[in-house]
Amino acid sequence: MYINFWYPIALSKEVTTYEPVKRQVLGLQFVAFRDEDGTPVVLSDTCIHRGGSLGDGKIRKHQVECPYHGWLFNAAGHCTHIPTVKDKPPVRAKVDSYPTQERYGIVFAFLGDLPEDERPPIYDIKEYEKDPWRTNDIVVFEVNAYYERSVENGLDPAHNEFVHPLQGGPSIAASIMDHPIEVEDTSEWSSAFLQPFGPQGAHEDKKVLGAGQGSTRAGSEHFGPNTLITRIWFSETRKFHQFFFEAPIDGNRTRIFFINMRNWMLEDENDRRLIDINLNIADEDIKIIEALDPVRTPSSTTKEMLVPADKPIFRYREFLTEWEKKGWKIDRKAFEDQKGDVAFAIPCPARRESKSWILDPIPLV
Repeated sequence: MYINFWYPIALSKEVTTYEPVKRQVLGLQFVAFRDEDGTPVVLSDTCIHRGGSLGDGKIRKHQVECPYHGWLFNAAGHCTHIPTVKDKPPVRAKVDSYPTQERYGIVFAFLGDLPEDERPPIYDIKEYEKDPWRTNDIVVFEVNAYYERSVENGLDPAHNEFVHPLQGGPSIAASIMDHPIEVEDTSEWSSAFLQPFGPQGAHEDKKVLGAGQGSTRAGSEHFGPNTLITRIWFSETRKFHQFFFEAPIDGNRTRIFFINMRNWMLEDENDRRLIDINLNIADEDIKIIEALDPVRTPSSTTKEMLVPADKPIFRYREFLTEWEKKGWKIDRKAFEDQKGDVAFAIPCPARRESKSWILDPIPLV
């Protein structure tokens, strides 16, 4: 798990001015609400007084009130009121507050301390709300699997004919041998590939929405450690683009925000059908990744027998290694060893400008 990236916290409609929303990401708890201007606010959940959960409190005067002793924290994370103290709260009375953005009906928080001009962006869906593309309602679901395993599954074309028999036929593996996968870096944060399905594809009685046609191509892209994009092109006028914004709840669970877009079958009545089809496909993947051993990605590629078809996964892991070298990787074992004895927070940008923070920064590799 890595700091200094944007993570989906909740759907926009879930974050309100009148009730806090509590979410766990990267093994830590966060609280979300809206300030008086309607701007989303995301704070570390732990009250620095006696450890109360701010997410279990109330919203008063556009601030969050700790349910334990009534301390109030504003959008900047500063305590503005202590019921038992007459004077202004001390400067040290603060919790981490994170930059937020609202995109695609999702509230994202930048969980890290980089200054604004150094932060990786949120993935830009260029087709969003543009003709001729139609967007299904966002689907949010959780899986009992590590998020890197989920992303890698989406970067893996060789599993399709075995895990998704309705998506393609025996020609997919042969197609990979005939057309070796070429991975390209698409930005300093991402890499992608697009692969032909082969001339035969699925058997006629097993085709789903035209899968396996001779012109069909499919590919995937990762953006940062936790965003997956899949593209299925039956033709130039029949395409699916799918976006998975993933939030690692901890080292064993993942919350996924799924956006499905298409440039054909644009009628309203197709929305539910397509969501059902995609959720059935997701269920096939979930059964596999929830049973993987080890649960988390091995620390060395020598601990798995990778082959040329795994090039997209290998490149993704190279990116992860680069971000680890930057000091962005959470030391999960050190965190777990101290959890329960120490209250941690992801360091926010304000920590670069001021000192005297009570919550310890989460340990990093």
